[in-house]
Amino acid sequence: MDKLTEMYLEFGIKKEVLDTASKVEAELKERFEEIDRNAEYNQLKVIRAMQANRVSEACLSGTTGYGYNDMGRDTLEAVYASIFGTESALVRPQITCGTHALAIALMGNLRPGDELLSPVGKPYDTLEEVIGIRPGRGSLAEYGITYAQADLLSDGSFDFDAIKAAIGDKTALVTIQRSKGYQARKTLSVEAIGELIAFIKKIKPDVICMVDNCYGEFVETIEPSDVGADMVVGSLIKNPGGGLAATGGYIAGRTECVENAAVRLTTPGLGKEVGASLDALKSMYQGLFMAPSVTASALKSAIFAARLFEDAGFTVVPNGNEERYDIIQAVTLGSADKVIDFCRGIQSAAPVDGHVVPEPWDMPGYDAPVIMAAGAFISGSSIELSADGPIKPPYNVFFQGGLTWQHGKFGIMKAYQNVMYK
Repeated sequence: MDKLTEMYLEFGIKKEVLDTASKVEAELKERFEEIDRNAEYNQLKVIRAMQANRVSEACLSGTTGYGYNDMGRDTLEAVYASIFGTESALVRPQITCGTHALAIALMGNLRPGDELLSPVGKPYDTLEEVIGIRPGRGSLAEYGITYAQADLLSDGSFDFDAIKAAIGDKTALVTIQRSKGYQARKTLSVEAIGELIAFIKKIKPDVICMVDNCYGEFVETIEPSDVGADMVVGSLIKNPGGGLAATGGYIAGRTECVENAAVRLTTPGLGKEVGASLDALKSMYQGLFMAPSVTASALKSAIFAARLFEDAGFTVVPNGNEERYDIIQAVTLGSADKVIDFCRGIQSAAPVDGHVVPEPWDMPGYDAPVIMAAGAFISGSSIELSADGPIKPPYNVFFQGGLTWQHGKFGIMKAYQNVMYK
């Protein structure tokens, strides 16, 4: 018996689980090589942006107080704009999460009497109170901004007729969620997002098209901003933070859109000029540098999970052979107990709080109890090995992250064993 096998057995992994995992991993060799090629391209893209914007050691030091003339902060925003191919970017530790970044972008660019349209169905749960789909203090609805929605067709494709009918005189901003959220739908490819934006712009050229890019950065070699998006929005405790950024979010896009968002984040008259970076810059730069390779590890983990659970008879989205457009893997487990068992398996593989047993709870912003497994170095970081899901039918669990492929593989084996052999 080799040392690696002995180590897994010491962690309680059954021999039959090890054998199944080894077989699946061998079958994925070519897929993993393709992921590594994309990561190499994206790594060079990040280095090119950093060099073009003359990132220096002085950029790694932060500011306090008002944050005027923060060279490191302003340079980081220029780097993001270069990577995403946009006119401007807002990248700040003051943006608390992905939902906050989206709310800033929406509230900064919509005015009373405007209408917001989602052409890809219901948005992520935490945006429902931002929009006013569910009552929320300070929602867009409270400011006289209405909401319209066109659902995807049963096969996950766009309902172009419904979208065309939903676009009217008041339609000012279209929000496109790239990832699936807590739905077992397909994630949108950048190419598909480009086709959707082109269709919408043909009907109404002046409408703002915003893409919720969470979980999608560096998965492909292009981003939604390369295919016509006016704004792309995301969180630094997901892909672009590389597991090192302690907090923050970004909005990259047209200068006017970004400035409007900055005014909402800070205050009219000040916008991007204020906002001290404190001690956050080094981890934000270094995390961005690491992001392509970390995202590649998360992708490998997701594909491995898909194949393992698909072979065991579970429904998975995407399946083990489909192209990947984000790092999230959905598995339909069919019962609350299995969702809990899966998440507890992931938690038990964690380097931090691996001894903790997660339980479902009434998490703010959700309409059902949610269980979350995330023994992470950065609290709530979903680029680290994590899993979560609402405790409601059809009992889907959503797996994502893994700073290293080796850790992702271990966590998935623990989750698989918990579900299959408990």
